[in-house]
Amino acid sequence: MHVLLVEDDALVASGIVAGLRLHGLTVDHVDTASLADTALLSSHFDVCILDLGLPDQDGLTLLRRWRDQGRKLPILILTARDALHHRVEGLLGGGDDYVIKPFDLDELLARLHVLTRRVAGHDTDCIEYGRLSFCASTGHVTLDGKPVSLARRELSLLRALLNKPHTILSAEQLCDSIYGYDQDLESNAINVHIYHLRRKLGSHIVETVRGLGYKLGPAG
Repeated sequence: MHVLLVEDDALVASGIVAGLRLHGLTVDHVDTASLADTALLSSHFDVCILDLGLPDQDGLTLLRRWRDQGRKLPILILTARDALHHRVEGLLGGGDDYVIKPFDLDELLARLHVLTRRVAGHDTDCIEYGRLSFCASTGHVTLDGKPVSLARRELSLLRALLNKPHTILSAEQLCDSIYGYDQDLESNAINVHIYHLRRKLGSHIVETVRGLGYKLGPAG
């Protein structure tokens, strides 16, 4: 899961980034509305955590502008504004969920999984794909009922492919999902993760579409 965190409180942001990355998520953090705009133009994100009290523009104004532009990105509002009319305004303004500070990280993580699961069209947290089972919230993977240990980057790659099983994803899209948009990577970084995924889950789990990218293949 590739998360855009828009939060101007450095202490809160550092806690969220560390906590989500510990659970295998890829997180890019910006602290202004203008940088959030730049991030969305530069990369693909699966979900956005949006604070409303930004220094250069109110977060609700930013949210409404994104929706007016046709952006479908799931957005979880994370704010100290706890009045009922604030919650109603945020949800009617385009927010998909509304969490009030202070918050519990485990609940935040669960809500993010629910939002991305809904967009991907999955009914449950665990995805069954042939002989493969993948639990998004825990990162637990089994093949033929036997647990398979995957590194964090490998989990991110598998999640990206499972969320779009019939879509060809370019190397750039996969890099965004695994590393974030502001990373300097070795040219073969994606190929290394694909190699390890094929070795652990079967040589055909990732199919190479020459000149276009990669897609999910048969499990095992």
